[in-house]
Amino acid sequence: MLAAMFLLTPMAFAILLALFVLWNLDFLATLFNLKALGRPLPEELRGMYDDERLQKTRDYLGARSKSDVIDSAVSLTVLLCFWLSGGFPWLDGLVRGWFPASPVAAGTMFLVLLLGGQYLLGLPMQIHNTFGIEARFGFNRTTPALFVADQLKGLALAAILGLPLAAGVIWIFLHVAHAWLIAWALVTSFQILMTYLAPALILPLFNRFEPMPAGELKSAIEDLATRCAFPLAEVCLMDGSKRSTKANAFFTGFGKHKKIALFDTLVEKHSVAELVAVLAHEIGHFKLHHITQRLVVSLVQSAAMFFLLGIATDPDGAFARMLFDAFGVKQISPHVGLVLFGILFSPVSRLLGVFSQAWSRRHEFQADAFARASVGSPEPLCSALQKLSTDQLAHPSPHPLRVWLDYSHPPLLDRLRALRSVRP
Repeated sequence: MLAAMFLLTPMAFAILLALFVLWNLDFLATLFNLKALGRPLPEELRGMYDDERLQKTRDYLGARSKSDVIDSAVSLTVLLCFWLSGGFPWLDGLVRGWFPASPVAAGTMFLVLLLGGQYLLGLPMQIHNTFGIEARFGFNRTTPALFVADQLKGLALAAILGLPLAAGVIWIFLHVAHAWLIAWALVTSFQILMTYLAPALILPLFNRFEPMPAGELKSAIEDLATRCAFPLAEVCLMDGSKRSTKANAFFTGFGKHKKIALFDTLVEKHSVAELVAVLAHEIGHFKLHHITQRLVVSLVQSAAMFFLLGIATDPDGAFARMLFDAFGVKQISPHVGLVLFGILFSPVSRLLGVFSQAWSRRHEFQADAFARASVGSPEPLCSALQKLSTDQLAHPSPHPLRVWLDYSHPPLLDRLRALRSVRP
């Protein structure tokens, strides 16, 4: 039975306040963003939208915003109800009773049940978004059978890859000195390994990749790679159209084995010049060392996170005691500490993300400038960006607060102006 009373400690109050402030900030940004849809379009964007397209964009963004607000409100409400009713100590006691002789098994089961509950909680909204909103606006091509297959594959991968990793981290924190450092090394090694293995072993489980046939596009891409001294090993087409009409492209691989994968929807909707400009932008990230910079910063950030996690799970530490007391959990343990630290740090992480997003937007401007110089004109990339924005019903002029909080890429208008302001 769940605890009947919750003791509001100072740390609990601080976490609750931070969660509420963050949710309200997101909600306010959403309202401002929706209101911005009613403003007249900037002159540079007016030719992109007729009345029908503009209204469809407003309807789509309104539907997605409503869905996102409901989803976040439900998630926050469930978290608070579970927390304030004593759910964390109850679940911890339950799994310890199931595995009294194995703290690692108990801890792993604790994480499985919480993450499984979170998955089931979000599943109805995922179904609604896919078969409701995305289908209504002409984006969805996922069949119910494919959706179920994707879910089962995702769960299987989480079990095969995630459970041993989680169990390993818990074991390290229970038995190893300087556990945060060893756990960080383990997780980092796993992430790097997955970066190598995912293109060959995991991505093909969800999509079909075929070598791009010889022709104008492949020749233009290979010529671009040669001119930019980009170590291109392979160009592939991916069947993204079996799930959505939205288009994308991405790079995989390290060192001298870079691969380019283009969604078939991207190739269908764009000219050769536009596609070359889009890929020049991506090559720009590589040539300007953005990927290396982000990797280094990510490694430093994750090391800091594991160091703080070590403090938050130290059985003899005062901070860990305050954190566990805030959630009503008596026994300090790595598995519960992972979850509680995640809740504690989520508002801080979101606000720190503001700086990361600003840095990312700066990188996007730089990659745009590289692409412009590589193809000799801003217009192919401008045209591609305009098509991508209108086809995907992206916000034509998002509110600055929404951009500040969430946008890893600059708004379309800012990118167009920056591209066209650069002189040869």
